Amino acid sequence: MKLAELKETLNNLIVEMDGAIAVVTINRPKALNALNAETLEEIKKTMECIGEDEAVKGVIITGAGEKSFVAGADISQFVPLDAIGGRKCAELGQAACSSIEKLEKPVIAAVNGYALGGGNEISMACDIRIASTKAVFGQPEVNLGIMPCFGGTQRLTRLVGYGYAKEMIFTARQVKADEALRIGLVNKVVEPEELMSAAKEMMNTILSKAPIAIAMCKVAINRGKEMDLDDALELERDVTGLLFSTADKTEGVDAFLNKRKAEFTGK
Repeated sequence: MKLAELKETLNNLIVEMDGAIAVVTINRPKALNALNAETLEEIKKTMECIGEDEAVKGVIITGAGEKSFVAGADISQFVPLDAIGGRKCAELGQAACSSIEKLEKPVIAAVNGYALGGGNEISMACDIRIASTKAVFGQPEVNLGIMPCFGGTQRLTRLVGYGYAKEMIFTARQVKADEALRIGLVNKVVEPEELMSAAKEMMNTILSKAPIAIAMCKVAINRGKEMDLDDALELERDVTGLLFSTADKTEGVDAFLNKRKAEFTGK
């Protein structure tokens, strides 16, 4: 399905194009953009569609309204779930987050408010997180007798280390934007009115680079973190070899040597 066609079927997401950037807004403001099953399915379908759309070069994910990026999962949907249902819930949430992480295009989270539970997990699946000064992060699942299950126990640990991850998960303590920046949970903090412009500015900087190189850097980083060092370095060598065979490599080197701006074609 083409992205233009998919947009007409979405109930909980808004997808808008700004040049080559797809701005995906999670749009359930009355529920503070909480993630129900339908929203998670829509995120997965949207990322898959964006992956196939050559007109889209990068993605920014944000939340509707001023209060919340995503305030968590829709807790009301947990009531009837048993062990099997709980596992399926985790599977769906993980699939939505993985669809963001595995997209071979850069993704920035523009975190405009509460990013709690599944909201923090969505943001951590993105490549880069830019936060408003009003943003608040947390994994409050133990308050409900459950655990982060959309990838939070794994991605949070990889981003901030075991100590901070365990503290945040075990205590359910919420972390404000300045602390999130200090511990490495976000890349940058800006004033609320500057959030989208900062995200678009960074994305446009990324999109000015060779797109195949960006995609392969993402693959090497994401896959490499799951490997031991020797295997990860072999992956890096293999991907480097592929990049040296591209037209973008020829263009980039020639532009550098001739002191001109490179015109990358993604080939």
